[in-house]
Amino acid sequence: MAWSSETMVKKVACVAVLMCMVVAAPHAEAAISCGQVQSSLTPCVSYLKGSGGAVPAACCNGVKSLSNAAKTTPDRQTVCNCIKSAAAGISGINYGLVSSLPGKCGLFLPIKIGPSTDCSK
Repeated sequence: MAWSSETMVKKVACVAVLMCMVVAAPHAEAAISCGQVQSSLTPCVSYLKGSGGAVPAACCNGVKSLSNAAKTTPDRQTVCNCIKSAAAGISGINYGLVSSLPGKCGLFLPIKIGPSTDCSK
């Protein structure tokens, strides 16, 4: 059975496309949206407007979930910008509590999030 050169080219092209898909698949990740950030951190709002005390478990769960989802630098930058934007729209927010929240939930965050945080770094 002889294959025509056109058939062979189509088969090779098909294999090449499949190989590219397999190689690229592990790198394709969904970007985090501000909606996801807000949803994860909504349980924290009353705590962040208060004077401290115990952090609600639902708040820490959201913080940890967000931390686990933000693996790439662009995702972390998005999370940072979304937090800054959301916090600016909440009156009475205690930025000291915002900065200490990751630590209180058992996470290490190398920067403190506040109104002047540079999310590009």
